[in-house]
Amino acid sequence: MATVTLTEGRKTSALRRGARGSRRPRLVVLTFIGPALLGLIVFLGYPLVAAVYFSFTRFTLINPPEWVGLANWRYLFQDPLVGIAARNTLWLTAAMVPARIVGALLTAMLLNAMKRSRSAYRTLFYLPALAPPVTATIAFVLLLKPQTGPLDTMLRWLGIDGPRWFNDPAWAKPALVLLSLWAVGDLMIIFVAALLDVPVDLYEAASLDGANAWQKFRYVTLPTIRPVLVFATITGIIGCAQYFTQAAVAASVASNQVTGGGGVSGTFGYPQNSMLTYPMWLYTEGFRYNLFGYANVLALLLFAVSMSITVILIRRFKAFTRGES
Repeated sequence: MATVTLTEGRKTSALRRGARGSRRPRLVVLTFIGPALLGLIVFLGYPLVAAVYFSFTRFTLINPPEWVGLANWRYLFQDPLVGIAARNTLWLTAAMVPARIVGALLTAMLLNAMKRSRSAYRTLFYLPALAPPVTATIAFVLLLKPQTGPLDTMLRWLGIDGPRWFNDPAWAKPALVLLSLWAVGDLMIIFVAALLDVPVDLYEAASLDGANAWQKFRYVTLPTIRPVLVFATITGIIGCAQYFTQAAVAASVASNQVTGGGGVSGTFGYPQNSMLTYPMWLYTEGFRYNLFGYANVLALLLFAVSMSITVILIRRFKAFTRGES
């Protein structure tokens, strides 16, 4: 009897040691990811839950929130400018993201193909990306300014009547795309690194098979840098969904008015709401009209669309999975 009791006690002790041993790796993992989890809860989870709550309230930062049910969500379908702002943002996203990726990739390929002064040209192309967005936008608007801008002056010397760029509703958004191409150096550096990481033996094997330059690019370069292309696409879409500073400054400078001082200026969207982006309208509803409840509705909608597009792109390309890489 005593022997059986001793054996059961040893088994119990072994099970306890096994349980402690299995918990230890989990505690180590939790220790490492704990700060990141805490940051996600504090800076993402809580604001997201608070935004959902405030979207059902009349919220002015001065008075306590007042529950209004679905009133803010119903107003979303009656807002006359939210559709214009959303279309402008979609237009800029559809034009700006591919333009930046193609421009940065071509520039990176050109730099990698250069035999001499590669570092100097790489620095030269990257410099515009270091300029603060406000300063760069002001300089670019003045560069394209009708009648007095250097570009318009050069076009007149050639007998060409240039467009009114930021003062013309038809040319305002294309001018913003040109502005984004001017500061494409940040994306170019990423593509330069990705292209240098393409194995040279793949190009040599393709040459032995008789592949021309386009076939090498199509079947060697693109598949190898596909994760970087997906990264550039996702970050570009997220950046366009938050596009604010350049459009606001360009509208202010082009209209010869100042944004700031007494709050939100009425220049947002100049000319004729052609540069009114979704984040600018969200900001206007919240900080100009003091409708923070409705602004939370717009913010939640923007978050849902950005998250959906990101998930779709990652699932579509499967570039971040081990099998694809």
